Amino acid sequence: MADDKKKAAAKPTKGGAPAKGGALKDGGKAEAKADNKKQQAQAKGDGKGRGDGGERVQKGEPAVMPRDYKPRLKKMYDEVIRPKLTEEFKYGNALQVPVIEKIVLNMGVGEAVNDTKKVTAAASDLALIAGQKPVVTRARKAISTFKVRENMPIGAKVTLRKTRMYEFLDRLVNIALPRVRDFRGCNPKSFDGRGNYALGIKEHIIFPEIDYDKTESILGMDIIVCTTAKTDEEARALLREFNFPFRQ
Repeated sequence: MADDKKKAAAKPTKGGAPAKGGALKDGGKAEAKADNKKQQAQAKGDGKGRGDGGERVQKGEPAVMPRDYKPRLKKMYDEVIRPKLTEEFKYGNALQVPVIEKIVLNMGVGEAVNDTKKVTAAASDLALIAGQKPVVTRARKAISTFKVRENMPIGAKVTLRKTRMYEFLDRLVNIALPRVRDFRGCNPKSFDGRGNYALGIKEHIIFPEIDYDKTESILGMDIIVCTTAKTDEEARALLREFNFPFRQ
């Protein structure tokens, strides 16, 4: 019996270390894993200080925003727009001041009836524009007149909130809309009566993220700006303060 116990104690484990005495404890395994992670980070360029003035982000890695980062339009809203709207509409509470809640981008692909790959291309373009992966929309029921089958992919949509929402609005107002051909301003009456504004774009190539030479087809898209305003007048004043180019 004593000899059997000695043999069992001397028998190596799967990792090559002896079962007793030489085996790593849980704390030792955690330290070994931490060392491996440090070595992998150093091999990739360490990535230290990404987003806050540190080293350059490695190719293929997601960009990391600094903790104190605030979009330009968000900062402008807090410092300029909110006090101005409070004075104009005489709000008694800071929570009554309207704010942009979300922006929804919707892209319909009518050519998907003949080629479903068009939806994949449209979704990839929408992801470049929004900076967020879109959802592929499907037909709810079959319509034989339009050759649409049930559950067929026919478009893509994405909802932007918070930081990405303000960044997209900044690019839309200052870069994309001025590139529209024969642009004469947005319709100031395109509100739904509850503070939400809808805007239609005929060519998605107005966004600088889209490479015109690599685009298979030019697609249109709908942009819906949802606000917490209770009336259209308040929502119009809010968007006007964000330099939204309404038609005079």
